[in-house]
This record gives sequence, C-alpha cells and structure tokens, in this order.
Amino acid sequence: MSLHWGDEEYVITYNGELYNAPELRESLRGLGHEFATRSDIEVVLHAYAQWKEKCVEKFNGIFAFGVWEKNRKRLFLARDRMGVKPLFYTMFSGGMLFASEIKTLLSYPGVPRELDKNGAAQVLLLGPGRIPGCGVLKNIQELMPGCCGYYCLGDWMWWHYWKLRDREHRDSFEETAECVRYLVTDAITRQMVSDVPFGTFLSGGLDSSVVSAICARNNGGEPLHTFSLDYENNDKYFVPGKYQPNSDNSYIEIMQKELGSKHSWTVLNPKDLIDELENATIARDLPGMADVDFSLLAFCRRVRQDVKLVLSGECADEIFGGYPWYRDPEISAYNGFPWAQNTQQRAAFLNPDILSDIVPEDFVNEYYLQTINDCDILPGTSPKEKRMKELVNLNLRWFMQTLLDRKDRMCMACGLAARVPFCDYRIVEYMYGVPWEYKDYQNKEKGLLRYAMEGIVPNEVLWRKKSPYPKTHDPAYLKCVSTMLRQLLDRCDAPIYGIIDRKALVQLLEGDFDRPWYGQLMQQPQTIAYMLQINFWLEHYKIKLV
Repeated sequence: MSLHWGDEEYVITYNGELYNAPELRESLRGLGHEFATRSDIEVVLHAYAQWKEKCVEKFNGIFAFGVWEKNRKRLFLARDRMGVKPLFYTMFSGGMLFASEIKTLLSYPGVPRELDKNGAAQVLLLGPGRIPGCGVLKNIQELMPGCCGYYCLGDWMWWHYWKLRDREHRDSFEETAECVRYLVTDAITRQMVSDVPFGTFLSGGLDSSVVSAICARNNGGEPLHTFSLDYENNDKYFVPGKYQPNSDNSYIEIMQKELGSKHSWTVLNPKDLIDELENATIARDLPGMADVDFSLLAFCRRVRQDVKLVLSGECADEIFGGYPWYRDPEISAYNGFPWAQNTQQRAAFLNPDILSDIVPEDFVNEYYLQTINDCDILPGTSPKEKRMKELVNLNLRWFMQTLLDRKDRMCMACGLAARVPFCDYRIVEYMYGVPWEYKDYQNKEKGLLRYAMEGIVPNEVLWRKKSPYPKTHDPAYLKCVSTMLRQLLDRCDAPIYGIIDRKALVQLLEGDFDRPWYGQLMQQPQTIAYMLQINFWLEHYKIKLV
C-alpha cells in the first residue's frame, strides 16, 4: 500500500494485526488524514507518515513491517514488542534484504547458506532456542522484539523502542486481581474482532479455557467454534508424570459443555507426526521442537478447513509464573537456562572439530549472563523477588520466543492466522511489577490469574494442576523415529556428521535421557526427531559448514 503525504511518498509492506486501529484511525482523522479502507495496514501507514518512528509506541498489536520513503530513499523497519511476528534481514554488497522468513532471504541470488561453528553450537547447545537477534545461519539476523530502525544509503541503525521496565507496585491483591481481570478480558475481546470465521484452541488447561470462555461470552449469541488435539492410543499408553499429572480430555469436555461450543477434535497417530517432520522444518526454516511442532502443523491443517483465525492461550505461563522452574526452589536457583539444564549432555553430541573452538559451558553461560545483567530491577528488591524477575526476563527473551516461533510458523504455513491475547504488552508491563507473593496465590502456579478468573471458568478447570501441551505416549512413535535414525546412521555422507558425533547418535538410540532436551516435553523420542530435523535442514537448504 502506498500513500502521498506532504512532500513524500510512503510504501508499506506489513505482516500482523493492530488491535487499537479504531482509536488510532480517529486520532489521525483529527489530524487531517483520510482513509479509503477499514484495513489496519492503512492505519499503520498513515501513523508512520504522521509520527515517523514514534508511531510504534502507539501501537497495540502483533506486527513486523517496513516503510519505504521513496523520495528520501530511506527504509524504516519495526517489530512488535513481544516478537510475535518475525522479521529477518541480511546485509550484502547491494544493500539490505528483509523478510518474514529465512527461506525468502535465501532465495535471493548470492545470499550464502552457511553455518559456522557459532551457529552449530546454537543448534546443539541452545536449540531449538536461539540467540536473540540471530538467525543461526551466518550473516542472517533478526530484528529483536520491541526494536525498530532506519536503513539509508548503506547505513543501518536500530534501537529498542520498548523494554520491560520495573516499577513499584502499589495495588492491593484485590485491586491487582481486578486489574488483571480487566486487562485479560480487554485483550481477548479486542482480538476477537474479525471479518473472517474464527475459533479458539481448547486444551482444557487454564489459559486456553480463559480465552475460550471470554470469547464465548462475547460472541453475539453465536456458538463459539473450539478445537482440541488428541493422539491415538493415548488413553492406553498415558502414564501420569511430574509434568503431565493427568490427561486433558475430561477437562476439555467440561469446558465444551460449559461453553456450549461447536467442538472439533483432531486425533493424530504416529504416522501423522512423521509425515510433518520435513514440512515443519521447512515452515520454521530451522530444526524445531520435533513432534511438538509436527502435531501443531497437522492440527492447524485440520482447523484451517473450518476457520481462518484462532485465538490461543500461549504466553500466560511466562507472564504469570506457570512453569515448574518458577516454583521449584532447586530449579529456580539454577545458574543457567532452567529449561535446558543439560549442557554436558548436549555437548556430547558436538563434532570434536567444533569442540576444539567452543567451550560449551562458557558459550551457554555468556548468553545467560547477558540476559540476567540486562534485566531492569528496582534497587532494594529482595533476592527472592529479584530472581523471579530474572526468570521472567529469561522466559520472555528465550523460551517464549521459541514457542511464538512455533505457533506463528506452523499456523501461517497452513494459512491460519493465530492471535495470542496474553502477549498484550499491557498485561506484560503490569505483571512484571506484581510481587511474586501475589502471583503465587495459595502456593499455586498462576494463582493470581486463577483467582482473577473466578466465575469465568468452571472451578474444576480453574484450579486443576497445570499440564503442558499434549504429546503422544504411543511407543510406536519412538519405534518410527528410531528406525529413521538407524537408516540415517547407515549413510556415510549424511550432512549431520559435520556438526554431530556419529557415536553420540548411536548412544541416543541405545540409552535413555535423565533430563528433557528442552522444556518439559522433549524426551528421547523427541530428541531423536530433533536430530532427524537437523539432518533434513542441512540437506534441504543445502547449507555449507564453514
């Protein structure tokens, strides 16, 4: 879309949603702007023409966009505060390339497809997470969340227009709960606005149930379309554990009846997951969360047959303190990334040539300390409260980014738009200052959110123990990926051997892991699948090791 304003012509390319577009449109009309469409893209373009780089401070939404000033020959790039929408770029002799996906940059003639030792170390020591601002491949960068910048005549200058800032919290617990209820409800209702059919993901957990319940209440009397995921034979093979104490299905049924929703199930088998291994890797352009990605991609394909837009409950755990590493004293005190306390185990996979230049513990610790040292925390904060704020920053900048990557790429690969209301920056800013004592109400994960949502979600669901994203427990899946890895080991030319020690892959098949590879879900089957993804990624993208 283009716009003539003043003595300049502006051209925009845009990806995202702007949730306060109506308010901004009225403000801009008062300043003399006229609009030809109802599109939020037009609002963004006029806002930039009026306020230049300051416009992003006024936006509430998820976005990545570029505006070209034709006469001045200047490019402005910006990304939303939480990093829901992607923006990758690379510099080369002819200028700057930017895109939503790495594959787009690689399609340009002359852009190298290279992985150096730093990138290989990311894949093995941090993956499927990655360093903020880094696209893993050599010379591929990502504009970080909450950042914007100008490119002009060969010069690229970017800065943070938003960072998480600590502030004194003066609200009582009851006032805090009331504010949380308002902010969450407002974020969800704003993100319901759509001119296409929409629905919600419903896992039976607290977060998706809150989103679904508020959507159902505000859906104009029409039944809400809800969608759930399950796996064949999970009723047979499911075993309660520390992270998944019970199955979700009974809670989904409670919510479906409570909401009176039009409900659709997607039931996957091991073959469905294997069929998406390559597709999910291409969608993300990087090795991902194995079958956690595969299942979401298959799920989105089914959902897209009914609706074009979904609302989902991602990011509440990071903001409200839902993960085990917030509440387990031993894990929260761990001096490193709490979702990957296995650096030595990971390092055992690295090719010796890479280990000659990389010290694994130092490599991981450097990025951990960079994040910790960059946290904004008020002076005089107690050690306990300080650690909780450090964990919030670690989660927002690292773990949550991996989950947002997953949700955006898997959904968009199917043409399904996904909105994540808990990522509303107003919720994040407010909750950062809330003391841990409030968040941990009744010594319960996300206790404050539960209390704030009383009367909206049935008590059986509201106070159930947290359970993560569902995965298959069918041993047939482990058998499938193990067979695939054995076939890979029979190949002497597999590109994975350039960064991974073959002996370690053999041990992966024969042994068992004492700790998950990443987060709570990536056990032995998922780690095997991750290794298969790495090999496919190197091969499909024709990546050269340098």
